[in-house]
Amino acid sequence: MVEMKLHHVALCVPEIAPAVEWYSDRLKASVSYQDQSWALLDIENTSIALVLPSQHPPHLAFESLEAEKYGELTSHRDGTESVYIRDPFGNTVEFIKPALEETIL
Repeated sequence: MVEMKLHHVALCVPEIAPAVEWYSDRLKASVSYQDQSWALLDIENTSIALVLPSQHPPHLAFESLEAEKYGELTSHRDGTESVYIRDPFGNTVEFIKPALEETIL
């Protein structure tokens, strides 16, 4: 069985900065990353990604050392790789392979 853990839930928002402010204030989230197209907020034991609909679909993201089992991986600037797939019900699921220096699970 492939080991994995929930990495984040991605929510679509019309603007990143006001959404970061809202979630930070109300959920006491800390900002792990933020730019004009997306942000990653840490809340307790998981993260919320705030994304623009034109840049990323809303999705669930799972971290796995074997993410390539789900499709061809795309490299990201932070050293991670991922693939997006659709489940049979129309939901988008992302599988992320962590950067070599990261520890998971």
